[in-house]
Amino acid sequence: MIKQMEVKVDGKVAIGIKIQMPDTPPLIMIRGDKGVVFCGYLNPESAEKFGLAAVIVRGVNSVDEALAKPVSYCTKKAESLGAKVGMSGKEALRLFF
Repeated sequence: MIKQMEVKVDGKVAIGIKIQMPDTPPLIMIRGDKGVVFCGYLNPESAEKFGLAAVIVRGVNSVDEALAKPVSYCTKKAESLGAKVGMSGKEALRLFF
C-alpha cells in the first residue's frame, strides 16, 4: 500500500509518502523543493553520489514520526543548506523549501 499526503510546514507544502513494506517497517519520505527527509532505507552513499540534499531519521513508522525524530545523517548538500545531525526532521524539512 502507498499513501501520499500533504505535509504543511510554516505555510509551505511538502509531499509525504509512506510505502508499506512486506513484514518490515514502512518506507517513509517527505519531499520539499530542495531536499528530502528519508527513513533509514536511504543509501547514504547513493544520496551523496547524486548530490541529493537529504537527511535520514531512523526508527519511524509514519510521516509524523519522521518529522519529530532527530536527524541521524545529513548529506553534504543538506549540510550546505543548514541541516545538522540532531535537529528534528521538521527542522530539516524547513531548510528544503
